[in-house]
Amino acid sequence: MARRANEDEPFELFSGFAEIFISLGLILLTSGAVTFAFAAGGVLFVMAALMAVGWFAAHYFTLKRRMSLPSIVLVCTYATGAGGLIGYVLDMIGLTSGALAAILLGLGGMASILLHYRRFRVPFSMLLVGLYGFMTIYAITTETSPVDTLITGSFWSLFDLRQGGSLALGTLIFGILAFIAGLWFDMQDPHRIGRRARSAFWLHLLAAPALVNTVMMTVYNLDGALGTILTIIGFLLVTCLALVIDRRSFLTAGMGYLAAVIYWLFSMDGGGTQLPLLMLVIGAFITGLGTFWTHLRVALMRALPNFPGKSRLPPWDDVTATSE
Repeated sequence: MARRANEDEPFELFSGFAEIFISLGLILLTSGAVTFAFAAGGVLFVMAALMAVGWFAAHYFTLKRRMSLPSIVLVCTYATGAGGLIGYVLDMIGLTSGALAAILLGLGGMASILLHYRRFRVPFSMLLVGLYGFMTIYAITTETSPVDTLITGSFWSLFDLRQGGSLALGTLIFGILAFIAGLWFDMQDPHRIGRRARSAFWLHLLAAPALVNTVMMTVYNLDGALGTILTIIGFLLVTCLALVIDRRSFLTAGMGYLAAVIYWLFSMDGGGTQLPLLMLVIGAFITGLGTFWTHLRVALMRALPNFPGKSRLPPWDDVTATSE
């Protein structure tokens, strides 16, 4: 058996300094266009100019040159213009605040970026879709505004389903939906050689903190040893999930809770070596897991029974069990 060629999560911001150079030029070009557009016709012209630059320039830098960082700059430019234009229209019809305005802005932003993605297939677009999606879901589930939540509760309770109110509920729903969407993209490209896998990366990057933080914070805030035990069990389940779908982002999102549990255990002896021991244990764990990730995944996938979609996950049966 031979190791598959790509056993890491595909991620690329730029492929060379030329892309950084061109991206800086595009930012300056866009800034100049915005200045002239504002002088010519105000906010509406500015938003139209942003969308035009983001759309038409992508035909060259995205479709023809296949440049990563300029494509990211352009889709962000387009998304800014689209969001501003939707906000301008909502303001014209008298919807300037409230849940309905946020829902319409979120849905409109998602639709506009998905239109851009349909044409140019920029993986980073999924991150922007996810952010607009979170706005929409939070607006739907909201009971108190984010400012009220921060005032009435501590930061550590924001993601606690028992105390965080609508923010925690909205975050959980968003995390589940983003995870499902990312998994769908992953299953379309199990060997991770195309843009679908790169699109899934950005969705998992959003899903991991939203989903893991909400669940882990809820159990971690339980009093006594029960909270600690459930946090450890939760981290082990997150680790298994990360291995199954071959995405390290989920595991990274849970590292803070593992560190908190280990620190609590070390602090029970009353000594002054908690921090060095914490760094030693966490460092050894991350290094070992990263080094033997492939081996652990092979063992876990072979041990698990067949389940729907297992054959569409990244391959594990053609990976060697020894490092090369």
